[in-house]
Amino acid sequence: MPTRYYTVARHTFAVTLPEGETGIALPSYEPFAVAAGAEKPQFTLTVDDTFYPTEKGDTIGEFDCGAADFGVYRLADGTYQILISPPGGKYCGLLQANGDFSQAIIATRGENSMRTFAVNNALMLVYAFAAATMETMLVHASVIKNHGHGYLFLGKSGTGKSTHSSLWLRHIEGSELLNDDNPVIRIEGGIATVYGSPWSGKTPCYKNDSAPIGAFVRIKQEPTNHIGREGALQAFAVLLPSMSTMKWDKRVHGGICDSVSRLIELTPLYTLGCRPDQEAAEVCHAAVTSKDNL
Repeated sequence: MPTRYYTVARHTFAVTLPEGETGIALPSYEPFAVAAGAEKPQFTLTVDDTFYPTEKGDTIGEFDCGAADFGVYRLADGTYQILISPPGGKYCGLLQANGDFSQAIIATRGENSMRTFAVNNALMLVYAFAAATMETMLVHASVIKNHGHGYLFLGKSGTGKSTHSSLWLRHIEGSELLNDDNPVIRIEGGIATVYGSPWSGKTPCYKNDSAPIGAFVRIKQEPTNHIGREGALQAFAVLLPSMSTMKWDKRVHGGICDSVSRLIELTPLYTLGCRPDQEAAEVCHAAVTSKDNL
């Protein structure tokens, strides 16, 4: 069975596909491809459509990430079983992973596009939960890289994260899009860094690049453009819901909470009330790049 290796935010993982597999396409992962043996993989996902669990776990619940639905079950030994479905659709993947998500297997079903959908979402989940105790977080945000720093725009779906990034691209010199949906944050040596990833939502932006984080900005639609820096408690309350986590899993959730606590010590968070216009980008840029923020 052929195995592919990828490194995202300096974490390496492996994907093992069935012999002769041609239907599962993972082009967004190619910028992150590495040679076999370059690094020891921290987790492995095996695709095996013949896999079927010998027992079904207890129901944990259901959740969605906007682009996919997940049904979560857990066995007594901590093994997870997760059904992956497109929004409102039939399941196209059955993922089973050990308690720390270092080893996982998925059986896919349906057309090749749905099989690819299942594997891509399985990799995103397994990455997020395997790395949760490694000061690594998968965050729902749009990220602009500007003059060597990364600026992450946060908010619920539909609040204008991507729109605000596009305003920076048009009006703020030196801006480029790093990722538009699910970048990775990693804390190393007292520095918080944002990395591009293979997961960028509807925008095809899969850059193997990174930048130290300059600031987080929560976007709120309001009739005037204004910005203010938040205190530590509010910053924690804003950042935690933006991270991929599992509240029912002490290992995962505890790791993410610890990382967010560290993150707010290292990086500022602002709330930007704004219109979708040039002035909003200029007001935001001026605040997050001011000397007080450096």
